[in-house]
Parts: sequence; C-alpha cells; structure tokens
Amino acid sequence: MSDDKSAAENFLDSAKAKVNEGADRLRAAGHEAASHVGGSTLDNAADKAKAVEDRAKAEVHNAEAHANYDEGKRESTDGDGH
Repeated sequence: MSDDKSAAENFLDSAKAKVNEGADRLRAAGHEAASHVGGSTLDNAADKAKAVEDRAKAEVHNAEAHANYDEGKRESTDGDGH
C-alpha cells in the first residue's frame, strides 16, 4: 500500500476491490451455468476454464480489499489519518 494514501482513500479502494470481487464471482457463476447448458463439449470446457479464471480474479480482489481495509484501519488509528 502507498504510504501517502489517507485512511478514507484506503477504505474507498477496499470497497472498489469488493465490488470487483462481486463482479468476478457473478461472471464465474454465469460461466459455470453456461458450461452445463451448451451442447458442445469444447464450449463447455471453455466456459469452465473461464469460471476458474474469474474465481481466481475474485480471490485476488478479495485479498486487495482486505489489505486496503487493514491499511485504512491502521491509518485511521495512528493519529494523523495519512
């Protein structure tokens, strides 16, 4: 995390990462559903692969959210907010 971010900026970044995580998980669910609907084995496998990729992206965004939140919390309790 950047040392020049304020607590509020870190909390905002955390919220943005959580929104991105949710979008990734929603996309993964869509790909997973599509993998069960199509008739082509190749298309189904591609959808499953996309679902795995989106779940991995969601985990990265989750980690970013937690790191930004922790940094924001630290900044807000160290006395200066910056």
